[in-house]
Amino acid sequence: MVRPARERPLLGLCAFGPSLADMVDAAVAADRAGFDSVWTSELYNRSATVTLAAIASATTDVTIGSGVIYGVGRSPLMLAAEARDLDELSGGRFVLGLGNGTRKMIADWHGLDGAAPAVRMEELVGLVREVWDLHAKPVQHDGRFYRLHIQGLDDLAAAPTRTIPIYTAGVNPRMVQSAGRVADGLLAHTLCSPRYLREVCGPELERGAAHAGRDPDTVALATYALACASHDRDEARREAAAMIAFYGSVRSYGAIFETCGFAEQAAAIQAAFRRGDVDGMLAAVTEPMVDELAIAGTPEEVREGLRRFDRVCDHVVLSPPTFRVTPERVAENLALLASHCAPQTPAL
Repeated sequence: MVRPARERPLLGLCAFGPSLADMVDAAVAADRAGFDSVWTSELYNRSATVTLAAIASATTDVTIGSGVIYGVGRSPLMLAAEARDLDELSGGRFVLGLGNGTRKMIADWHGLDGAAPAVRMEELVGLVREVWDLHAKPVQHDGRFYRLHIQGLDDLAAAPTRTIPIYTAGVNPRMVQSAGRVADGLLAHTLCSPRYLREVCGPELERGAAHAGRDPDTVALATYALACASHDRDEARREAAAMIAFYGSVRSYGAIFETCGFAEQAAAIQAAFRRGDVDGMLAAVTEPMVDELAIAGTPEEVREGLRRFDRVCDHVVLSPPTFRVTPERVAENLALLASHCAPQTPAL
């Protein structure tokens, strides 16, 4: 990685929990503790925009981000409108994080063309920016994935107070390049270890920026980090291992495991997944994999483990495991991360 990174990255917390109340509580705790940002995601059972609206109303200082909102399944018009509402509701604290999910998710969950996800994302980001600036000129777009023709109404086309920051999610090289080409930042996957950030994400982000004639130093490198804290060290590591197994079942993340030296283990996880053998998936995760792909242990160990990201990225967002973890433990982990890992917390 050539581009400079922060001596100590900004620190965020992913408030993705078992209930809306738990997520808001975690966000409020992070805000009070001095975290730089709070993010949340979405799945088939959660909407990031609704959760972020609740978080925006309950917090005062912390940056809030979608990590991520599905770009597919929403039109560019509605993405821009929702982003504008969230930015106004938060007082200008919102970062729009966009992702596609896997090609299979695009096709099977949203019923859309799963081909060329990077090209789709690049087209989408450009359109969201155009709609954001609809006060300045009409949008007339006929592209590969999107068609949009609209002119702002005089009484509704007031200029927004600022330009919305847009981050795009990426794991594999071409999606990482997309962030360098069109976004304000990359939000890397939860399993993107410091090694993967240095060897893959950093160089590919620069390559994408160079392709678009952009200065790579203007594109932030942010990442989720699998973080699990418990006063029972073994419990934390078991929970982190389960989440690694969950992600290991997805072939799209194979590059991470291969780069980090765990291709054989990932193949074993996928074979167990195909058999429907969840216990076999978990058994394939080794202790070195937990060390490389997660920050797991006592709250003090997690806080110290964050130093692995120094001078590697600009922003690291702690993400708690949720696979085979009880709702009570997810909430407890969020509380421990907020109380022990905040930037203002004295060294323990």
